[in-house]
Amino acid sequence: MTQTEIGTSQKPRHRKGVDDGSPQDDPRSLQDGPGSLQDSPSGTVLEVENLHVEFRTRDGVAKAVNGVSFDLRPGETLAVLGESGSGKSVTAQAIMGILDTPPGFVTQGSVRFRGTDLLTLPEKARRRYRGEKIAMIFQDALSSLNPVYSVGFQIGEMFRVHRGASRADAKEKAIELMDRVHIPAARQRVSDYPHQFSGGMRQRIMIAIALALDPEIIIADEPTTALDVTVQAQVMQLLADLQAESQMGLILITHDLGVVADVADKIAVMYAGRLIEQAPVLDLYASPAHPYTERLLAAIPRVDLKGQELYTIKGIPPNLTDIPAGCAFHPRCPYAQAICQEQVPALDDVSDGRRSACHFWKETLDGTLANR
Repeated sequence: MTQTEIGTSQKPRHRKGVDDGSPQDDPRSLQDGPGSLQDSPSGTVLEVENLHVEFRTRDGVAKAVNGVSFDLRPGETLAVLGESGSGKSVTAQAIMGILDTPPGFVTQGSVRFRGTDLLTLPEKARRRYRGEKIAMIFQDALSSLNPVYSVGFQIGEMFRVHRGASRADAKEKAIELMDRVHIPAARQRVSDYPHQFSGGMRQRIMIAIALALDPEIIIADEPTTALDVTVQAQVMQLLADLQAESQMGLILITHDLGVVADVADKIAVMYAGRLIEQAPVLDLYASPAHPYTERLLAAIPRVDLKGQELYTIKGIPPNLTDIPAGCAFHPRCPYAQAICQEQVPALDDVSDGRRSACHFWKETLDGTLANR
């Protein structure tokens, strides 16, 4: 599935009892009444609550997301961190409604955009939100862009499908967006193909497609993967500038804590499909309240430790078809005790805006565990 197919030319799957042409299936019916595009009473633009996603495979049921909850306010940046396989991208796909079903199924939870639960909407209505209200930037620009269409055609497709624009008007809009994301000589390059651009320029094209319809939320799934450090900084600065310009909410999915230190307002750390810590960015960096977060921070290369061996977290993440009992991190945790192997820790409130899923979060926070 390419980037421009998300919310545009993708053909909706048939769902029993849905898509029968009735008025409630018309996306325009969301303008008024319950479920309309109105402000959420809590002031948040997005609320994800108790989200569960599983993949039913021949090898068993992989529980990819297990009770994830978070919210996002206008203009806010939420960074979702964790190792590969922790459920970050699956959470984003569930929010966007682009999970491949089968094998992926949302089995529980809600995703509310300004009070409207997107998971309860029929596909025809859901497509109104996808691209227009919530857009996504994928991590591999080269494979997400269609190699046989020019970049201008792919950017312009958003306007042709969602706004009914002519090809000429869509092309002009594409040039404007290419200028907006600082692609040099946009008018001359609008007819070029993805392979004719560098990795950083392709990522800017992906951002232009996501911005096309001025969404209120952008989900950026590892937008700086495979880019060099200088280009990473340029892409992140571009996202920050665009966010400040439009006050859109940003969900930044990454495994690189160094990338989010300067851009995130708050951080959610995932492990084995669960949120194991949530905190404002400065609080989390200053004093993590979960051993996994503590280990992640210790693994960041530091200038003052030049020449020393880099720290690594021993072991590997668990198989999602066979998640260990108790705390999923306990086989790798240096502080694990008997209770960690028996009871799943709740995501407890640590302080205002902070939560941790550790039986010993108090000891982790004040450093007494590390001194044992």
